[in-house]
This record gives sequence, C-alpha cells and structure tokens, in this order.
Amino acid sequence: MTGTEQAAQGIDTTRPHPARVYDWYLGGKDNYPVDEQLARRITEIDGGAPRAARANRAFMRRATRALAEEAGIRQFLDIGTGIPTEPNLHQVAQSVAADARVVYVDNDPIVLAHAGALLRGTPEGVTEYVQADARDPRSILDQAGAILDLDRPVALSLIALLHFLADEDGAHDVVRTLVDALAPGSCLVLSMMTADFEPENVRRGIAAYAQGGVTLVARSQDEVGAFFTGLDLLEPGIVSVADWRPEDAPEADGPISLYGAVGVKTA
Repeated sequence: MTGTEQAAQGIDTTRPHPARVYDWYLGGKDNYPVDEQLARRITEIDGGAPRAARANRAFMRRATRALAEEAGIRQFLDIGTGIPTEPNLHQVAQSVAADARVVYVDNDPIVLAHAGALLRGTPEGVTEYVQADARDPRSILDQAGAILDLDRPVALSLIALLHFLADEDGAHDVVRTLVDALAPGSCLVLSMMTADFEPENVRRGIAAYAQGGVTLVARSQDEVGAFFTGLDLLEPGIVSVADWRPEDAPEADGPISLYGAVGVKTA
C-alpha cells in the first residue's frame, strides 16, 4: 500500500475538515458531503465566505510574487499548506525564480493524500513536502532545515492558519520560535480571521464551525500586529487581504474578514 493510499484511509469523512471546507469554497472537488454541508451553512450566514477564500488565495500569490521579485527571496516555508489549488505557492515563486526552494508543511491525511500535486516543481528548483504539526515548530525547523538553508533568508507563510490556534494554545510561541530561527532578511507572511469588519457574521460563523467541531479565533488588527513584534511591516501594513497591493478591482463589493500582512526580519 502506498503512502497516499494509507493517508486516504486515515481521512475522517464523518466530520468537516477546515481544509476540505476551504476547498469547497474555492470550487475544488476534494471534499465530502459533511464539508459541503458546513460550507453551505457558513455561506448562508455570510455570503461572502467563498469570496473571502478566493481573496485569501490571491493574497498569498501576490505576497509570494512580491517577495520573490522585490526582496529576492529564493526560499519559502509554507506551513498549513492545505489541499493543493493551482497556482500553488511553488508555482508562483518558481515562475519568478526557477531555482526557488519551497517546503510545504501539513499534518492532515487529506493533504498528504494529495501531496504529489505539490511536488511537481521546476528542475532547477526544489519542492518538498514535510509531514509535521504546526504546534511543533522545532520539528518543522529540523525537517525543513535539511532542505532549506536557514542561514539565508526564508519567506515563512502562515496563510489562514493561526485562526485555528488560540493564544492560550501557543499561537504566539509557535510564530516566535519559527521567526527566531530564521536569518535576517527573512519575511513573515500571514493572514487570519478578524471580526473587525463584520462582527455579527463572524460570530455566527465561528459558532457554526464550533458545531462542526472546529475551533476558530478572530483577532483584531492590534492582535494581528502582535505577531509582527520586532519585524518591519511592508506597505500597506495590516489590511484586509483584498487591500494588500491589489492588482485588480475587487471581484465584488463587501468586506473580507481576513487581515493580511508581510513583515521583514531585519536583525
């Protein structure tokens, strides 16, 4: 039995999974009825949820391209990768620099089952997948350090991950451990949920996720800023993901309840 087959056997289809719900929002096919049911319930509460998922994905692409083009970053560590949805991060980075090195990290069987789609990079570059829990940053660093040169700048991407990890569960310790291990010139890219724009819709959405057994945490702009302590924020700072260096007009009117930002480690 292959690793992919073993991973598929470990997938729990009786409970919704955040990665599969997100996949449904993006129009993907790697989800199950239980995921669709929760996604539709959330969409009934907040009709902008699928739009927010697309805006978040677009933020990842823009931030990755900006760091590859403008900052010359050639190493990327993406934690909480989720189900592959093209273009994936390595495709964006390697379209700018074919020799870019990318390490994806996740610990969910559904992602492992599709990890092969994440490993088709350029011949000049490196694209690898590491099975590890985001709550164990030292294990991530040990495994990623065998692939990336942590003495050179790395772009650390935590896209739509930290709202699944509460402060009391070590969210700040995870980020601090990861950032502290990176060289000067490295960057932190993150997006996370906020209730600053639509407090009632977000509250109801969090409650719906809780009914499905998924814990979510919404953070204010100041609370998001705390994750960037000691880092220099790139313009335009901490803004809705749709407003971070947008390339096109918004696809639809309405707020996006996700903050996005990029910070640079200067020392």
